[in-house]
Amino acid sequence: MKIVIPGGSGQVGQLLTRVFQNDGHEVVILSRRIESNAAGRTVVWDGRTLGDWTRELEAADVVINLAGKSVNCRYTAANRREITQSRVDSTNAVGQAIAGARRPPRLWLQAATATIYAHRYDAAHDEIFGVLGGNQEDVPETWRFSIEVAKAWESAFNLAPTSPSTRKVLMRSALILSPDPGGIFDVLLGLVRCGLGGRVGDGRQYVSWIHGADFIRAIYWLIAHQNLEGAINLASPNPLPNAQFMCLLREAWGTRVGLPASKWMLEIATFFMRTETELVLKSRRVIPGRLLHDAFKFEFPDWKGAARDLCRRWRQM
Repeated sequence: MKIVIPGGSGQVGQLLTRVFQNDGHEVVILSRRIESNAAGRTVVWDGRTLGDWTRELEAADVVINLAGKSVNCRYTAANRREITQSRVDSTNAVGQAIAGARRPPRLWLQAATATIYAHRYDAAHDEIFGVLGGNQEDVPETWRFSIEVAKAWESAFNLAPTSPSTRKVLMRSALILSPDPGGIFDVLLGLVRCGLGGRVGDGRQYVSWIHGADFIRAIYWLIAHQNLEGAINLASPNPLPNAQFMCLLREAWGTRVGLPASKWMLEIATFFMRTETELVLKSRRVIPGRLLHDAFKFEFPDWKGAARDLCRRWRQM
């Protein structure tokens, strides 16, 4: 297959690229700059306007759009504009390129986020009965912003005028955990190794996650199963509260000590780390209803086994 990945120079894109190339597929990355150490052939684009990069979409089998500024930053006015525009503009550009292609891609996989669902503890969100956020009264303003971004991102995708021959899938992904340096798991494990891997806040907020190996298998599943389109949750079927999540990670690493972090401590820490508490305090209780209904089998459905495997892989790396 020929697979084009806008925004493929990031961690998730590089994870996919390595696997696709090892499996014998051609991978083209669209990026704003050439990364000397990036896997895959890179073609420059600006993420907004049409250009020579659109030729790469001709006769491509799959487009996986991952483009967008990282949300791991302070939500200043400038960062908010860039977070939103980088997602909406790149999605619009990909849609225009597909619509104008003589031989359009068979499948457009579009990155989205499980953050779009409402903050809740009592029940899990699936694609049919899940409640989208944004209308709750007692949530911080930064949480509301994240949901507004997620909705604008999905709206741009849904309204994109593509060819009828191009199937469209919206990937509402939970935390994608792999042992790669600088990734989410690497950061969490770093806290555990330093004795800081205790519960965050009151520890009741749910963590939705997916092992990187299952994320890759789910991508292949979406490519192969032509009946799947629209919004699909990419998450383990077993989200769990933060306190339990961190406890099992400590056990997997082999340490008992994990100092907790209260909400006020987090506010101070995230200020100096130039990020937001929303990323760790919002309860994301998401399940992959459509994947399960379609008989997808997870290699790592439970966090205990996934944490052990990720710790083992991290040590090997």
